Amino acid sequence: MARTVKIRAHEIDGQVTVKSVINHPMETGLRKIKKTGKKIPPHFIKEVIVSRNRRIVMEAFWGKSISRNPFLSFQIAGRKGDLITISWLDNRGNSDSTSAKVR
Repeated sequence: MARTVKIRAHEIDGQVTVKSVINHPMETGLRKIKKTGKKIPPHFIKEVIVSRNRRIVMEAFWGKSISRNPFLSFQIAGRKGDLITISWLDNRGNSDSTSAKVR
């Protein structure tokens, strides 16, 4: 399976800026297939966990309203060499996790 999470993290004066994109279709369950009129089943990320050096620093609970391939950007305290990990779980039980060192 190809990686679904891309992370970049860099530190300036003890503040780490993390930018990430999660590759996910994020279907609401409200759209229909034009030819058949049947609804496309919901498929969305419901939980995102961010950790720094294996300690959780952020936990987000998402729903259907988040856009396709969501982009995350946030700042946390840290230093160069810290390990940032982002993991997600969707409503179908799929999940992925990726880590990157702070530069």
